[in-house]
Amino acid sequence: MEKPCKCGDCGKGFKYPSLLEIHRRSHTGEKPFTCSICGKGFTQSTTLLRHQRFHTGERPFPCCVCGKGFAQSSELLVHQRVHTGEKPFTCPVCGRGFTQLSQLLTHQRVHTGERPFTCSVCEKRFTNSSNLLTGKRPFICSMCEKGFTTSSNLLTHQRIHTREKPFTCSVCERGFSQLAHLLTHQQVHK
Repeated sequence: MEKPCKCGDCGKGFKYPSLLEIHRRSHTGEKPFTCSICGKGFTQSTTLLRHQRFHTGERPFPCCVCGKGFAQSSELLVHQRVHTGEKPFTCPVCGRGFTQLSQLLTHQRVHTGERPFTCSVCEKRFTNSSNLLTGKRPFICSMCEKGFTTSSNLLTHQRIHTREKPFTCSVCERGFSQLAHLLTHQQVHK
């Protein structure tokens, strides 16, 4: 495919002048599209429109399985892996699968020992930035007082006490407290 429109700064080619204009903004820093709510600037109008959904709460991409809505189609595609069990990103060391590339990259630090996030107070190092930012376990279980770094981990833990099993096998109707346990179990039916 011919790309006659060349960037004067880096030489990259584009099929249309409009695409070259958008690209040039990466060199100039120009952000002509500004959010009227928060003032953040964007290089493209489509990026501004996507950003504005965070202010309006609009979620135009619903999951056809559970109905949960998403602001971006890419978020919906990742979410759908919850229902399909698809884990397209596999650790080459241990074979563990992940739904997102970012999860695989974080996991691989288990094997490399890399801890790139350092606490500025105590200099303790972490594999994940979320552990660094919290530094503590602020989400406390009201039943046993165990602490967790995220509210979702606390909710999962609380199912131990409530014996709630919201994930049910469609083949044998066995219940599970965690989706990962259900997905592992479903392998016995294949």
